[in-house]
Amino acid sequence: MQPGNPGQDPYGQQPNPDPTAPQPPHDPYGQPPAAPYGQQPTSGQPYGQQPTSGQPYGQQPQDPYGQQQQPQYGGAPGYPNAGYPQQQGQNNTLGLVSMILGIASIPLICCLYLGIPVGIAAVVTGYLGQQKAAQGQASNGGQAKAGLICGAVGAGLGILLIILGIFANINLPAQP
Repeated sequence: MQPGNPGQDPYGQQPNPDPTAPQPPHDPYGQPPAAPYGQQPTSGQPYGQQPTSGQPYGQQPQDPYGQQQQPQYGGAPGYPNAGYPQQQGQNNTLGLVSMILGIASIPLICCLYLGIPVGIAAVVTGYLGQQKAAQGQASNGGQAKAGLICGAVGAGLGILLIILGIFANINLPAQP
């Protein structure tokens, strides 16, 4: 209460009938006290509605300066692949497949000559991958070249192993 106005409190609180009665401790970090009779404090709008500026639903208020207003709700504008250069129409699959098959063909020559068909597949896909890189449709000509070379080495070693097995009667163990 304010000294000087004993009957009125500028903050709207009820005067304490007994000033000598002990006051309950007030927690400044706790919940605010409930409104009397279970009423919820409102800002003049029923059911928690926001005050409107007289605009019909779905219309933005007019800007007196003619500037375009951004929508109030929604996400930030999307930036696809922000900062990364976008490659249009790159097809790098053949070069990658060629390199994988070419590298795998070299150790597979010991597995019942499986390296020969894998090496041939690596040579074919490597050649097609190099053509796509030369046309500008792919950007991995180096991978295609590595697959072509490794596939040729794997197929060549497999064929050499077959020739040595026939003429020199050298047998590799088929089972360990």
